[in-house]
Amino acid sequence: MFNFKTAASTVVAAGLMALSATAPAAAQDKYEVYLSMSYIGNDWQAEAANMVKAIASHSNYADRVNLRVQVAGPNAQRQIQQINAMVQAGADAIVVYPISPTALNNVVKNACDKGVTIIAYDGEISEPCAYNVTIDQLEAGRVTAEWLVEKMDGKGDVVLMTGVPGTSVDAARTAAAKEVFAKHDGINVIGEAIGMWSQAVARNELSKILATRDWSDVDGLWMQVGCFTANAMQLEAGIAADALLPCAGEGSNGGRIQMLPAGTEVEGASGPYAPLGAPRISYASPPYSGALAFKLAIDVLDGKEVADLTTLPLPLVTSETVQLCETGSWEEQKAGCNAFLPSLVSNPGWFASIFSEDMPEVGLNAALVGQPED
Repeated sequence: MFNFKTAASTVVAAGLMALSATAPAAAQDKYEVYLSMSYIGNDWQAEAANMVKAIASHSNYADRVNLRVQVAGPNAQRQIQQINAMVQAGADAIVVYPISPTALNNVVKNACDKGVTIIAYDGEISEPCAYNVTIDQLEAGRVTAEWLVEKMDGKGDVVLMTGVPGTSVDAARTAAAKEVFAKHDGINVIGEAIGMWSQAVARNELSKILATRDWSDVDGLWMQVGCFTANAMQLEAGIAADALLPCAGEGSNGGRIQMLPAGTEVEGASGPYAPLGAPRISYASPPYSGALAFKLAIDVLDGKEVADLTTLPLPLVTSETVQLCETGSWEEQKAGCNAFLPSLVSNPGWFASIFSEDMPEVGLNAALVGQPED
């Protein structure tokens, strides 16, 4: 079975090598496009990088664009330095996952002044010259919190798992959710931790919270990432599948498979990565947002008109609307399926919200291994 994390690391490493390479003379008329990534320690970021790589290698772009990748980590100063270097190296466009909505403003303004197109995905950049591609993060936090309150009949104790600190994504989602909870006197937040949008980190942080509490002390979970892991931990604690806590959280494929009715026959399902009838609402920033940002950057370079802000549809899936994909084809996703067979996707932390009707260039193989659609 394909090792998703190894492939994702290979994608990033290849991009770093490409950055230092000198483009052949015959390719000098290509657009020079850079991908500037910040934190990459989770499944979503690796998947998004795969989808950018996939669209750059699609026949619509491969002969027109050189894509180069750099990773700054959760360090705004390092990302600033790398973007400066990209501009000096002759970038035509830079696609950015910003570690902060404001920290990059000066370097972005400098790049714009030199004619470089800057377009951020998922996280936003507040400098007016930058383009942004994102979901409504406030809506994501609000809708999921409201779902959880309703599932809890307006009363009970909640544990929160937030995302990557400093990003506009985490700040907006968390603020919106807390605002919803604050409106209900019967809702109490009894634990909160930074989850870094990682299943592994979520497990570690939940374990710390449960070191002084029991699962019986918790009535609901609001987790930017970690519902799959929380369900697995409850099963490990001897809690029956039909007694799992309601969880408002991420669009991981493992979580979506758990949402399917218990007993559903699913190829490759085993352990916690199996249908449980888990009470869930599943949402995500679509990992294709980086690929769409790339596509829009080329449109700008081609002289086409592009909106300053592109707001993507918020993919929301509940236990009532989850639908299994049998093949994972782009056409099948267009018909409405939103969860993938474990035999196709071995990593339960992999994000399933990959479909966009406007992005036929990228599908399942793009997200898994960086290969475009035919």
